Amino acid sequence: MTKRARILAAVAGALALTGCITPYAQSNGLYTSPIGNAPVTANPTPYSAALVCMADYARSSGITAPRIAVGRVLDYTGKYDIEGGRQITQGASLMAISAFAKAGARQVERFDTSVGELELKYANNKLISDGKENNEFRQILAGSIPGSDYYFVGGITELNSNIRSIGADAFVGDLDPADAKGRAGFKLFVINVGVDLRLVDTRTLEVVDVISYQKQIIGRELSAGIFDFANGNVFDVGAGERAMEPIQLAVRSTIERAVLEMTANLYGVQNSEPCGGLAEDSKGLMTAQSVTGKAVTRTDGAMTSDASVRTDPNRFNANRDGGIKAALRGRKN
Repeated sequence: MTKRARILAAVAGALALTGCITPYAQSNGLYTSPIGNAPVTANPTPYSAALVCMADYARSSGITAPRIAVGRVLDYTGKYDIEGGRQITQGASLMAISAFAKAGARQVERFDTSVGELELKYANNKLISDGKENNEFRQILAGSIPGSDYYFVGGITELNSNIRSIGADAFVGDLDPADAKGRAGFKLFVINVGVDLRLVDTRTLEVVDVISYQKQIIGRELSAGIFDFANGNVFDVGAGERAMEPIQLAVRSTIERAVLEMTANLYGVQNSEPCGGLAEDSKGLMTAQSVTGKAVTRTDGAMTSDASVRTDPNRFNANRDGGIKAALRGRKN
């Protein structure tokens, strides 16, 4: 290929790329279309299935689940990245709420009561109507808000970077400068996170359960390349991979494991029956439980789309759900 042909090829490639984005809005009102079409999926940990088993066991055994309130589960590590901000999630309390929902616990809101308190204030001033006849204002009834039996609090207390790392690099080539040269390398490193969590009796403030867990997180980096001269051309080709286990998923896993052990204690489950026996005992049970949590049972008893359908990545997705496609195109099923 001549020099002119190479220049023309490079220019053509650059112009082709400009077709993905324009300085003027297109007919759909956008400069470009975003990439990526992965559907929404469930976000379980290795302990989510056991939490669901625990809920099924309690329901099939007639165990009345206690009311749980989740308080503040804060990041006490103090680790902060100038470019990326806080290294540890600030949503550990929300993870705990989801975990207790998977375990079948009844929950009362204590983490963010701002809306409830505002509604109560408006109702106290007779400003809120429930849509009844004659604009009847909402009544404030004593004892209408259920209390909690226990509340769950704690914090993320450890983030230890680079507990241990290992790596190797190799370069192989002939002494002749014109011969091929190759290189390869790999690195492994390990960090960990730790949590300290507790369950407190709401009435007596007695700490009834304390759990401390840690989880190690691994990362790896692989690289390889080759350098060579051939037919008057220079070839320098490299490839590599970099991957790290998600830190925030590790935090979620430690919280779910702690919630699993605490609910097992509340339900009176023996240590020898962590999940397998529970799943067998509750086989065939019609349940609204799933690894995404659960919804409150409807008062009319109607079935809701709460269990396995919540984890279906194709459901309601315009590009994957056939029913949605037909509706979007104006056709009837």
